Amino acid sequence: MNLSIRWKVALGTLLAVTLGLTVGGWLVLRSIEQLELTRLTEALEARTGLAAYSLQGLLRPSSSDSLSLSQERLSRLQTMAQELSRHALARVTVIGPDGRVLADSATPSEAISQLDNHGSRPEVVQALATGRGTDIRLSETTGQRMFYLALSLTAPEGHPVGVARLALPLTALEARVRALHYTLGLAFGVAFAVSVAVSVLLARGLTGPLSDIAAVARKLAGGSLGQRIRTTARDEVGVLAATLNQMADQLEANLHEVSEDRAQLLAMLTSMVEGVMVLDCRGTVLQINPALERMFALRGAETRGRPCAEVIRHHELNAFARQVLETRRNHSGEITLAPSGRTVNVEASVAGGQRENEACVVLVFHDITALRRLEKVRKDFVANVSHELRTPLTSIKGYVEALLDGAKDDPEEAARFLGIILKQSDRLNLILEDLLQLSQIESGQVLFKQDPVRLRTVVDRTLSLIKPLADKKGHTITVSLSPDLPPVLGDDERLGQVMTNLVDNAVKYTPANGSIHIAGQVTDSSGREEVELTVTDTGLGIPDADRPRVFERFYRVDKARSRELGGTGLGLAIVKHIVEGHGGRVWVEGNEPIGSRFVVRLPTASSKNHQV
Repeated sequence: MNLSIRWKVALGTLLAVTLGLTVGGWLVLRSIEQLELTRLTEALEARTGLAAYSLQGLLRPSSSDSLSLSQERLSRLQTMAQELSRHALARVTVIGPDGRVLADSATPSEAISQLDNHGSRPEVVQALATGRGTDIRLSETTGQRMFYLALSLTAPEGHPVGVARLALPLTALEARVRALHYTLGLAFGVAFAVSVAVSVLLARGLTGPLSDIAAVARKLAGGSLGQRIRTTARDEVGVLAATLNQMADQLEANLHEVSEDRAQLLAMLTSMVEGVMVLDCRGTVLQINPALERMFALRGAETRGRPCAEVIRHHELNAFARQVLETRRNHSGEITLAPSGRTVNVEASVAGGQRENEACVVLVFHDITALRRLEKVRKDFVANVSHELRTPLTSIKGYVEALLDGAKDDPEEAARFLGIILKQSDRLNLILEDLLQLSQIESGQVLFKQDPVRLRTVVDRTLSLIKPLADKKGHTITVSLSPDLPPVLGDDERLGQVMTNLVDNAVKYTPANGSIHIAGQVTDSSGREEVELTVTDTGLGIPDADRPRVFERFYRVDKARSRELGGTGLGLAIVKHIVEGHGGRVWVEGNEPIGSRFVVRLPTASSKNHQV
């Protein structure tokens, strides 16, 4: 049974009081009984002594009946016994040395001879042996519990002549003892009731503050850190309450500090672009952040408490983590994730935890796929720029050397060489101008105008520039623009540059007598209104593998043919940056059965205004 401390104190006090009262009452009763019995013994002994003195003369044998008492003397003994019984208020019995009853105040004279021999009675045996004997037992004659006291009667010569025995019924003594039991029981009940009240009040006084302390402690454990114990006691309970209040203040301050630190840490972990994984000394995952979950398609709740090798099944990464845990040294490395091909840089820092569930190693994952791709693009760009610049420079240098070697003396050769040098110089200048323009667009130095532009005007202006080249190759250019084509918000000159590059490419890479179709319509994409322009040709086409890269700088599907046609390899890159600068998109598709289809989508002026 789970009892409260109040009941434990109350019941403990009651138990102690009950035991004390019980033991005390028992001792008191025993003492009083012994006292009453002693008083009774003293009184009975005095009366017995007087009776023995009175009876002793009648029991001394005369010369005529030395061996036995006469009937007359027996009658006198009976009369004397009855007389003494009346004065002593006790039963008087005279017993001979042989145990025969000579007289008995409680028995008629004619029935005395029929009484049993009393020689075996305990008190008679003791009296004959020692001169005095006592016993308490149920009388066979009277049917009552009697207290017997016997004294030996002796002759002058010293030999016993009989026993004088007095007996008192214990009824009065038992009645007094019962009355005493009742009085003590009543006193015990009153004392017990008082003890119950005192115990409850004492327990309440002692445990009341403890109950308040326990209640406040439960509230503190439940998270109500503002609870405090109110007490004015100056004793140990008051000291305990003050100590708990102080502990609560410290706990609240510490929890507030820990909560702030945890919130800041979680905010940092959550907002980090880098993935974070915390391992203990066994390699068990203690914590990961959302960036790592996204990076490896994990669930934080399912990863915590599991070995790193089970969470991320990557041999290279697991070997890396195992090496850091064994050496306990900071380390870094790069791993490639399959099948995505992403490159991740892993930085391992030793946190110092030595036991389970303590942070031992912190792994920080940097997704450097874009960086590596940019490095590759940069390397390719440098290589392409070097190659593109070297080609005209090499040609110029070669023809200049030829002129210096003597070709300048031949007017026709000199004129032809100088024409080639001029052409390569123009090509070199065109490359530099496109590079400069692309650099300015990427760096934000070119600010696009935000004017309403009619795309039909842009298309017409482009065709007026390109049509002579198309007619020279026998191309047919058709235009199909929706009559209700809305204006777009942008830079008229830059959009004209986009159309010029797309149509010029279509003319260049379409064999003679081909067809080029320009179309425009309104479309609804992602909840906004857009204008879609398409330039479709029947040219050589672009393989599927090359389509995603045609908008990269200097990327050419057919390098030899592109240089032959005079392209710099930067036109489509410029187109992509201009279109994206206007909030649009551009891509290329295959044209059935042959050729390519370039698609440009630009938001209309009304949809852009709504966005603003």
